[in-house]
Amino acid sequence: MTPRATARLQLHGTFTLDDVASQVPYYAQLGISHLYLSPVTQARPGSTHGYDVVDHGQLSAELGGEPALRRLVTALRSHEMGLIIDIVPNHMAADYANPWWRDVLAQGPDSRYADWFDIDWKPADPALHGKVLLPQLSQQYGTSLRTGEIQLAYDAGAHEFVIDAAGARLPLAAGTQPTQRSPGNPRDSHDPDTEAGRTRLHQLLEQQHYRLAWWRTAADQINWRRFFEISGLTGMRVEQPEVFDAIHALVLRLYAEGLVDGVRVDHVDGLADPIDYCRRLRTALRDSGDARLLAGLPRDPYLVVEKILGPGEALDERWEIDGTTGYDFMDQAGALLHDPAAASVLTQAWQVLVNDARPVREQLEAARLRMLTRHFAAERRALVQALLRVARSEPDTRDWSEDAIDRVLTRWLAAFPVYRTYAGPHGRNAADQACCQAAATRARQLPGTALSHADNELLDQVNRWLAGDAQHPAQRLALRRFQQLTPPVAAKALEDTLFYRYGPLLSRNEVGASPEQFALSVAEFHRACAARARRFPAAMLATATHDHKRGEDVRARLAVLTEIPLEWLRQVQQWLGAPGTPPAATDRYMLLQTLVGAWPLDLQPGDTDGVAAFLARVQTWQGKALREAKQHSNWTEPDLDYEAAGKTYLDKLQQAGDDGHPPALARIAGFAQRIAPAGLVNSLAQTTLRLTVPGVPDLYQGTEFWDFSLVDPDNRQPVDYAARAAALSQAGHAKQQLIQRLLHLRAAHPLLFDHGSYLPLSVHGAQAAHVVAFARCHDDQHALVVVPHLCAMRLSGQQNAEQAAAFWADTRIRLPAGLCRQAWRNTQTHQSLRTDTRDCLALAQLLQDAPVSVWMA
Repeated sequence: MTPRATARLQLHGTFTLDDVASQVPYYAQLGISHLYLSPVTQARPGSTHGYDVVDHGQLSAELGGEPALRRLVTALRSHEMGLIIDIVPNHMAADYANPWWRDVLAQGPDSRYADWFDIDWKPADPALHGKVLLPQLSQQYGTSLRTGEIQLAYDAGAHEFVIDAAGARLPLAAGTQPTQRSPGNPRDSHDPDTEAGRTRLHQLLEQQHYRLAWWRTAADQINWRRFFEISGLTGMRVEQPEVFDAIHALVLRLYAEGLVDGVRVDHVDGLADPIDYCRRLRTALRDSGDARLLAGLPRDPYLVVEKILGPGEALDERWEIDGTTGYDFMDQAGALLHDPAAASVLTQAWQVLVNDARPVREQLEAARLRMLTRHFAAERRALVQALLRVARSEPDTRDWSEDAIDRVLTRWLAAFPVYRTYAGPHGRNAADQACCQAAATRARQLPGTALSHADNELLDQVNRWLAGDAQHPAQRLALRRFQQLTPPVAAKALEDTLFYRYGPLLSRNEVGASPEQFALSVAEFHRACAARARRFPAAMLATATHDHKRGEDVRARLAVLTEIPLEWLRQVQQWLGAPGTPPAATDRYMLLQTLVGAWPLDLQPGDTDGVAAFLARVQTWQGKALREAKQHSNWTEPDLDYEAAGKTYLDKLQQAGDDGHPPALARIAGFAQRIAPAGLVNSLAQTTLRLTVPGVPDLYQGTEFWDFSLVDPDNRQPVDYAARAAALSQAGHAKQQLIQRLLHLRAAHPLLFDHGSYLPLSVHGAQAAHVVAFARCHDDQHALVVVPHLCAMRLSGQQNAEQAAAFWADTRIRLPAGLCRQAWRNTQTHQSLRTDTRDCLALAQLLQDAPVSVWMA
């Protein structure tokens, strides 16, 4: 079962399953075949996203529960639509509301769920043997005791005492419940306001299967796997059959009953063995699907995974999935819009601004080192301990020390080029072996002290230990820890650090992108599309997500700057202000890019309220950006003075200059408005590609209108569905109308777009470098797609067909045999066109009515 097109919707307490059901007619009219929902299982109370699951066996009561889901599915089926849901097998909320977690805290290693969570019950620190570290106190433990942040409380509903620690409830171990009859007396005897009470409270806490600690201890002492570095989300051992069964029982039932048609797996790289997991999940879904056949529904599920692919990385034949959720396409389509000739100009300008000429690769490695030493130190040391046990198991390696292993491992991890490898019982495949060897080679080249001869030998040994095909249990544990450590290190170092401190052009700082790849040629784009058609023709195609750094149309506008890099640099120099005063010139430069890229289309500088609302959004982005960069401020030790300086700079942009010039913000707005039409050309090109190349186009909520959102929470704002429905009925929005037209085209020709071949077309003439053209072919059905490339500024200034014809001049597309005798019909204007005597179609005719066009034959 392959969706025609999906629409991704974010659910929460104010946008429930019933709210989704009310929008089904709109999405059906737009042309969407499947709604694609954020997690629907029971999450932590008040969750705004659903990824903090507390009960995999229940649908969220806040979202309406199973009755609301059934109402939604009824509405969908009435419009011949389906449903895809997001599942979260990697982690759960470490919360009292999670019965499995609560049982572990109450019973420790004796809990039936003790091995369901990825907990090290015997870490290097003896104080944590048999305990779970809970780093949730706002201050050090002793101080928290004295200030009353930790208290004994009575749960009247459960008729038992609990610990209240920083507002979070924790259970008491069996045999440690206070025994007095009155529930009030024990609280008095454990009163933190008295020394005796604090002593008894401390003694009570020492008897528990958890150890309360200051939140800052997490990075150095945590003894359980978290989702990234979020201590409120705990990793699951889904590779164990009973854990797999418990986590997936509900989704398998929903699939068997025909309520859902497919799943998206969140953070698949966090799992111990992602490839085996996907194989098990697809098998389980298919085996549960027999009942679907009786209802006339497909048995085979649609299965995609959230997976970041590095440059040159591809999913291989071992993955039994339909593809990824589309970050790879988002990167390819975005890179295609950037002129490679501007890369050196913008990069050199940035290097002058930051006074740092290091290659970006070295800057990423520095960010990875920071992650390994300061943010994931406990996880790194747990891996070192596992490797040390491997070393001690053999006479030939027992002399290697913990420090030596840590030293070479850290360098190797800092140089690792992809999210993770997938070694298993049969070792590594060739791609993983090449990746690990490249990391070892680069580790020997890292700036700083060179590795000794002994360290070089140890590096090779560590590489061999982690190659899979492990015989020793400690080696299997080390491999699991290694392959589950590299993904969070990669994500936090690149997406949540480097992309906020490295800014030649922010449109290339996006989830799924590489800082070493500025642009993509037309030929490279064609190769990527052809490869997807061969390997994963049903993979999702995204250009916006709930995790994007900036909206698809922000990126499309900023890409225009690569067509006019020198003009941009001249302009921005006037707005940067005096050097040497905070915020740093680099932070100002990234702020200016944000203002230019996200400036709303209809916002005038004189609109005081509108400008204030926009700048409030930008200021929220700026605060997050400064902390994520971890240079002048950060989340753990925010520099409020520096952050205030950023706001001061933003305020100064609104003030008139001493020379009588208008405020810089007015000039910034003027520049943004001048390049905005070109940005829209890029946006329409990007949208057309998403809806016509091989794959399943995914529409993120609300982005059928222009999307000038910033990073979350800005990209998760409520959608004005009334405005969208009105525009759709009146054909009042160009992007929305393009989406509807092409989605209905896909509906009318499913075989063509689901299974049709992808054929790049040759372009000739004066503007051949400025065209992306290809055909989709299936039997006697053919589609011809033409979009402009790196000429948005020139196209946006054209007022009529005559000017367009003058620009395209003699540029033409040559059609191969089999296509050149066809009569082509424009899907927008219904104009008919045939090839000339040279089997060519002229761009002046193909693009005379719009900057993009799709033709059928």
